[in-house]
Amino acid sequence: MVKLRLKRCGRKQRAIYRIVAIDVRSRREGRDLRKVGFYDPIKNQTYLNVPAIFYFLELFSISLKKALNPQELFRIF
Repeated sequence: MVKLRLKRCGRKQRAIYRIVAIDVRSRREGRDLRKVGFYDPIKNQTYLNVPAIFYFLELFSISLKKALNPQELFRIF
């Protein structure tokens, strides 16, 4: 299963977070499937790559319709 998570970047005391699509079993700093945006808590800015998010939602809905195992579907990334 794929989730959207925050991946910490930046330097000490100046954290910036990337919003990534990542496998549920991976750790926070693990290998991500795709970067879909970022969040800067200091400037209070958020950027989302909406087409990439829709792409993952579409793939997941297709896999549910065909009754495919989602892990097999995302193995290609």
